[in-house]
Amino acid sequence: MKSNWRKSSYSGDQGNCVEVGSDRNHRVLVRDTKNRAGVMLRFTPDAWRKFAEQVVKGERSLASDPSRYL
Repeated sequence: MKSNWRKSSYSGDQGNCVEVGSDRNHRVLVRDTKNRAGVMLRFTPDAWRKFAEQVVKGERSLASDPSRYL
């Protein structure tokens, strides 16, 4: 899958970096910079926008433990 990837502006210098891209279906793609061949998350633009808005409002954390949302 070909995509134009860019490092998130919220990625820190501690090694917890993500890259964001898009595919030909206009989905938002997210992957771990350290494991580019690993899991890639795919979001619709609306779902990504809603997630980003929740983060900005403090309604959702960018915690490193995703199991807290399961």
